[in-house]
Amino acid sequence: MAVAQHQPLVGQSWVLTGTLTSMGRDDAKAKLQQLGAKVSGSVSKKTTVVVAGAEAGSKLSDAQKLGVSVWSEAQLLDLLAQHTV
Repeated sequence: MAVAQHQPLVGQSWVLTGTLTSMGRDDAKAKLQQLGAKVSGSVSKKTTVVVAGAEAGSKLSDAQKLGVSVWSEAQLLDLLAQHTV
């Protein structure tokens, strides 16, 4: 597994919800952590980004209520590709 050269997500809190089609949630979590992100199981006002896969549930609703940025799986893949994780 390639190691990120830098950690652009240090200090950020990310949440994964729903089903990711291109990778398992554990893989996505590991890759985000390599970039410095803290990956949480719940959404709060301190959450930076929620990545919403297929059939996202209450975490997506929580993010929308709190005004947290919501990304698609495609946006996550673009980020990971930019940093070759």
